[in-house]
Amino acid sequence: MDFSKILKPLGGIILIIVLSVVSIKLLTRSETIADYAAKNPDIAYATPELIPGDGVRGSISTPYSTNTPAPEPTSQPTPTPEPTPTPGVSPEDITKDSFYYTIITDELKARITGISYPEDDSNIAISYDDLRYLRIKYYDFDGNIQDGELICNKAIADDLADIFYELFENEYQIEKVRLIDEYNGDDTASMLDNNTSCFNYRLVENSSSLSKHALGRAIDINPFYNPYIVFGANPDGTDYISPAGSEIYIDRTADFPHKIDKDDLCCKLFKQHGFVWGGDWNSCKDYQHFQKK
Repeated sequence: MDFSKILKPLGGIILIIVLSVVSIKLLTRSETIADYAAKNPDIAYATPELIPGDGVRGSISTPYSTNTPAPEPTSQPTPTPEPTPTPGVSPEDITKDSFYYTIITDELKARITGISYPEDDSNIAISYDDLRYLRIKYYDFDGNIQDGELICNKAIADDLADIFYELFENEYQIEKVRLIDEYNGDDTASMLDNNTSCFNYRLVENSSSLSKHALGRAIDINPFYNPYIVFGANPDGTDYISPAGSEIYIDRTADFPHKIDKDDLCCKLFKQHGFVWGGDWNSCKDYQHFQKK
């Protein structure tokens, strides 16, 4: 018998049986490509070596799996917003309520005691209760709106609030309005800085008399441009002029900015409220000065 003729078909039958058995096992195990890849990472995810002549190292993509976390998005730096300039105060936003006064609080007492207000108040001619703290708005020499503060006698607080409101409405320029305490109570330093000030418990310059400023009933406006002059008061008979350096402004016939004269709005308003102007005095001239009895 020729076995070669029998073995050839028999081998084919055996191969078919073996393949069928393997297929059945695979089907019953329900193994997916992903399962196979997970069990054989060295084979499934291998990175092939550089192929000669290729010049590029390739890679095999990782098969998709629902268990594979999505890649983190590339974070982009958040742009820093440009700073927004604080808008300036609009004149339309400022009403008469912006010009007001309060009693002298404990905080204010701490600011002025020992400076413009004496530490020892046993013999002082005025008490804290007689004073008021005034807040105003004004236009400076650059035309910008500024906050100002004054301390005055309560008897003229209404007057000053009204006057400074009218000056503001007319854009009248004042260089500075600060408490004299910022100058350590030094009136000369305040005038040299052209500061407008009111209360300061002090004597009249070069005298033993109490100033109206000590009672909070006098105010000096733009003092450097409107000096204090005492005729023939110097030892050599020349005029005494204060503050030093303001001599160029003693000629009141000259035309220059910030000059107070009888036609100036500031002068007119103070006189309307019953103030006396130092520019009307005879033995001396105090063009910066307004006071009320």
